[in-house]
Amino acid sequence: MKTNTFLIAMLMAVLPSLSEAQNTQPGWTLKQCLEYGLKNFGGVRLAQYKVETANQQAREAISQYLPQVTGTGNFIDNVKLQRNVIPAGTFGNAEPLTVAFGQKYQNTVSAQATQTIYDKTLILGIKANEPNKKLAELNTRQTQEDVIYNITKNYYQVFVSQQQIALLKDNMNRTEQVLGVLKLQRDNGVIQPVDYTNTEVSYNNTRSQLVLAENTLQLSINQLKYQMGLSQDQPLMLTDSSILKQLPRAQQKQEFDPHNLVSFQQGERNLDLQRIQMARTKAGYLPTLTANASYGTLSFSNQFGGAFQNFLGFGSVGLRLNLPIFDGFKRDAQYQQNRLTVMTQEEQQRLNIESFKLQYSNAESQIVKAKTNTENDDRTVKLAQQVYEITTLQYKQGVKNLTDLLNADKSYREAQSNYINSLINYYQAQLDLEQSQGTLLNFYNQL
Repeated sequence: MKTNTFLIAMLMAVLPSLSEAQNTQPGWTLKQCLEYGLKNFGGVRLAQYKVETANQQAREAISQYLPQVTGTGNFIDNVKLQRNVIPAGTFGNAEPLTVAFGQKYQNTVSAQATQTIYDKTLILGIKANEPNKKLAELNTRQTQEDVIYNITKNYYQVFVSQQQIALLKDNMNRTEQVLGVLKLQRDNGVIQPVDYTNTEVSYNNTRSQLVLAENTLQLSINQLKYQMGLSQDQPLMLTDSSILKQLPRAQQKQEFDPHNLVSFQQGERNLDLQRIQMARTKAGYLPTLTANASYGTLSFSNQFGGAFQNFLGFGSVGLRLNLPIFDGFKRDAQYQQNRLTVMTQEEQQRLNIESFKLQYSNAESQIVKAKTNTENDDRTVKLAQQVYEITTLQYKQGVKNLTDLLNADKSYREAQSNYINSLINYYQAQLDLEQSQGTLLNFYNQL
């Protein structure tokens, strides 16, 4: 009787409720992880570089419609002047004359300026600046949404791994204490050896599960650090336990609008650029008009020093009209390729819209299923807790044996573990729904 009383006391001491276990170590909340990742993940910086690249491309396009000025300098040493033949009788000469024109040294300095007056291809190139910059900005937003999604997903995975490890460790500690008591009872002949063996098998299984869970946790932490842009050498501990205390906030059903999706907007801007490119190709049939001007000075001398004296000025201004006539149908082939590219992207965009609708519909179905599973598992936890408490009381009264108590405890902890997993799945389903309707940034701002 004293042995049974001692066993009951030991069991009550080593079976604390999971809800009382708290993580007291300081660490990162989900909001902090996302803030850090949005500032430090390399992909965000790459997207910012692309925005700056688009700005510089806009400057380049505009520069082609601004004046172009160049300067040249040319110094020539005519080592041997070219000779020309003057026919007989030209200047009263009876015989052809061979003479050399020019002097040994020639020095020329000049400047040329051109200004495009009309070129439709350049005008359309400037028009492409806006969709090109918008596309770069959308790429930045897409990168931000990817960072939010990946960090949140990995955060959930790390957190659930930590909770599973906590469950397994707590179970091992309790089982280890129970094994000590059962060993004493087995040696005294109070219980059958098989009772001790079954509990020992359960303990070993739990230990194997713990090793796997710890390995999974480390891999998940490493992946989360990478998604955050955090050094692998820096420790990372999560502390946002609120996901275990309440269900995700309920969302009002929304009418799906593909225009909210970054992927759709990127497709539209790419279409804009392709249409502009098609128009530029067609504009190649139009004439171009350019103004030009030049001015320079030059000097001649048979002495080296004289080539830098007595400069003579010259200059000109003019207009140049370039009219394409026939290019062997090259431009027409290019235009037809552009037209087919636009038609292909338009059709792809229609297919994308249907794909986006499918993803949204699946996400809606998944979150309903996840919500139902979570609510069911929550009820199961409460029922398992009641069974455990009643079995504990009956064990104290001698109505239930030790096996019944251990089984009730195991069911209770399995129910808790299932609830954690279903709750995380519920949050993951919510994350997928946010992604499918293009509201991940709103999700982040509301954390």
